[in-house]
Amino acid sequence: MAEEVKNEALQTIGQYQNLPRLVVFDLDYTLWPFYCECCYENEMPEVYTHVKGIIEALKERGVDMAVASRSPTPNIAKTFLHKLGFHSMFVAQEIFSSWTHKTEHFQRIHRKTGVPFSSMLFFDDEDRNTQAVSKMGVTSILVGDGVNLDALRQGLSNFNCNSGSSSTSES
Repeated sequence: MAEEVKNEALQTIGQYQNLPRLVVFDLDYTLWPFYCECCYENEMPEVYTHVKGIIEALKERGVDMAVASRSPTPNIAKTFLHKLGFHSMFVAQEIFSSWTHKTEHFQRIHRKTGVPFSSMLFFDDEDRNTQAVSKMGVTSILVGDGVNLDALRQGLSNFNCNSGSSSTSES
């Protein structure tokens, strides 16, 4: 399944000439279907069905990725990223409890990476986070049941509209 999703994600990514320089993911109910604080470090986490293939496709296309999570249990979140083999995939991991609706997370990610907010694409399951980060200039996508191929398509399409570029295919 992950290989099929990866191939479809690669095909989707290939339709756009203007890609985000950085794709940022929330963790809880975005990459995986649970809250870290309700788990123990010794558990083996599972991600939503399309997540692994999408992350692998973005990595293969050379798109940097980061994590922005307000989890109150960053040790569990980081342990899960290691167990899933994702820890080395992210150029920045901002995982800390905050009342700033992720704006502080994005300030830190920007300082670490130098990537402008307008060159970022963000996926999160909470409307308050996507709204706050959108005001910073980040293209933000609200996900219902985790990141999937439809969310990726919507994100890349919105990113290209926001940056004034269009898809290379005229289908």
